Parts: sequence; C-alpha cells; structure tokens
Amino acid sequence: MASNTTTAAKAPIFDADNVQNEIGDLYVASEVWLHTHWLQILIAFGIGAVIVVALHGLRKLGERLCGKPLGSGDGVAGIPRRGWGTIVGRAITRTNNFFIVMLAAKLVVGYAGAPSQVATTVNFLWTVASVFQAAIWARELILGAIEHRTSSEHYSGEALLSAMGLIRLLVTVALFAVALVVVLDNLGVNVTGLIAGLGVGGIAIGLAAQGIFGDLFAALAIIFDRPFRRGDKISYGTTSGVIESIGLKSTRIRAFTGELRVISNKQLLDKEIQNTSVRDHIRIGFMIGAAYETPPETLARIPDMLKEIVEAEGGKVARSGFENFGASSLDFALQFDIPGDDWATAHPMRDRIMVSIMTRFAHEGISIPYPTQTTYTAAPDGTLVMPYAVPVEAGAGVKQ
Repeated sequence: MASNTTTAAKAPIFDADNVQNEIGDLYVASEVWLHTHWLQILIAFGIGAVIVVALHGLRKLGERLCGKPLGSGDGVAGIPRRGWGTIVGRAITRTNNFFIVMLAAKLVVGYAGAPSQVATTVNFLWTVASVFQAAIWARELILGAIEHRTSSEHYSGEALLSAMGLIRLLVTVALFAVALVVVLDNLGVNVTGLIAGLGVGGIAIGLAAQGIFGDLFAALAIIFDRPFRRGDKISYGTTSGVIESIGLKSTRIRAFTGELRVISNKQLLDKEIQNTSVRDHIRIGFMIGAAYETPPETLARIPDMLKEIVEAEGGKVARSGFENFGASSLDFALQFDIPGDDWATAHPMRDRIMVSIMTRFAHEGISIPYPTQTTYTAAPDGTLVMPYAVPVEAGAGVKQ
C-alpha cells in the first residue's frame, strides 16, 4: 500500500502520452470535420474574412480620430492630444490583429459546426485575446483621461511630463497582472495563492517605500487638483515664493528673498496654501485719525473725501467711514481694492493715495494728531496743580 502511494506521488505532472493522444484525437476530429462540413467551413471562412476587414476598417477610423497613424508615438513627450474623441481613437488603434482574428473565429465557429476539440481551442484563445485586449484598452483610456485632465490651456503640464513614465508603468503592471490572473482562473488554475502572494508583496513594497509613494501620490494630487502650477505665486506657513518646478518627489519654490526652497510634495499639501496668482485684486486697509477739535460738519465729509481720492487713482473703495473714538483722535477706517495681483503696481498706488490724503487734509484744515498725553498733579487739599504758570491779576499781591 505504501509502495502504491509513493508511486502515485512521483507520477509526472506532464504526461507526454496523454498530450499525444489528445493531439491525435484533434487531428482525426478535424479531418472528419473538413470532409463533412466543407461548405459550412468555406462560408464561415468568408464571413470571418468580412469581419476581419470590417474590424481593420474600424481601426483605421480610430487612427483618423486621433490624427496620427498607428505606431507614430503615443504623445507622452509633449502631452499633445486632447479631447475624448482622440482618446477613444487612440484606444481603438491599439486593437491587435490576434484579437481581431480570434473575434472573427469566435463568431463563426458555431456556424461551421466545429467539433468540441476545435471549439474548446477557439474559446481558450478567445479568452486570452479578449482579456489582454481589454487590459490594453483600459490602459489607453486611463492614460488618455490623465492627459485630457492635465492638458487644458490653463495648465502647463510639466508635472505630467515628469510623472507620465512612472504612471504608465504602474497602470500597465496593475492591469496586466489582473489580466493574467483572469486568464489563469479561466484555465482552471487555483489563483488564490497567487492573489495572496501578490497582496502580501504589495503590502511589503508599500510599507518599505511609503515615503516615496506618499510624495508620488501627492504629485498626482497636484496634477489632478491643480492647487498651483509653475509660475504661480504662493504662500504656505511663513514662506512665500514663486513655483519653479513640480517633480515626483518635491516642489521647488523661489522665495521672494532670492533663495531656492525645496519641499516634499506631501509636506507641502499638508499645509494651507494661498495661491496669490489667481486673485483678481489686492485689498489694502489702514486707519486715519482726525483731531477732536475738527468741526462735526468737516468730520461728516471725510468718508466722501477718502472715496474720491481712492477712485481718482483707479481703486475701488470697500469701506470708508467713522470707526471709533480713539485715545488721541477720531479714527476713520479706509479699505480699498486695487485690480490685479501685482504688488509692484499696488504699492505705488497705495503711496499716491496716502500722499493725496495728506494733501487733501491739509487743504481742508484737518489735522492728524500725534498720540499725546497730559498729566495733572493734585495738591494735598485736592486742588489741581496746573503744569503751567498761573497769571497773577494786577494789584493782587500789593500790601496796604
């Protein structure tokens, strides 16, 4: 009994005699099929040829949609092709001849009355062709969607240029790994262990390179979410500068003080980012004090004075009015907007407005007081001791 068990355990997995017998059976069945169904085979062959020609014509249509012939490049170098028509067209041009032939064979094999061995072989080859063709189509559509998302006229696309090679590799490996698992599963292979191994391997790689993948996903987030692009002026934390380049690992920012700052993409996205390049105006505000001795009718005209001065320089007043009673002055608040996002224009305009306010106040006799404080001293009897000499009345100090 033990000897039989040992012999069965050592039996070869690949039985050459069995394979030879199956090939012989297939040959005999095919010979009989050709003799008995030759007319159906000829008709099926003709129909299959028509299907192949039609599918090649459809592939030519795809070439027209994407504007380039098959094999002329996929457009990664310059991110040129935009629009869903070109994306679908490029996917159609990636239809391979093996898939076309197997699709035609799958459609006509039943009509030709093929024996079970031939039909099984056609089904197997059709499964392989269709699964891997679906992976190719999915890859082209995903990559095309990424290009479509990042190729608008308001986006420079330099991050995609540096990331596209790695994105293509990751998408291709993932899709073809899934396709391989599907094919093996259709062949009756137990893929549970393979899937578990791929999962464990993916987790191990992810843990080992989580920092790199974190920055990579942050770069992809910058590509899709577009919080900024090259040339934008941004502020984050206590730093401000101009975006010089966006890479897979880090972003380079030229600070306004001249130095080049390099920060990882993940760390940058974790901060609050203010993109000052996309604002349509700059708001400037300050307080102006008027002396308490200013007549009330003059105080009432100050808000209109400030508005006239700002609008004369091309600004737009957001707030101009009496704010509060200050310690040394009556305070007026002025807030105004300067069109654009350029401080080189806003600063000179602000300076001209401030000088115009001083000129107008001087013309109207309105004084802007300094912060002042008066100290009074009390005598022992509670009377105030004046901080200046009290004039003596005539004859008050003469003795009789």
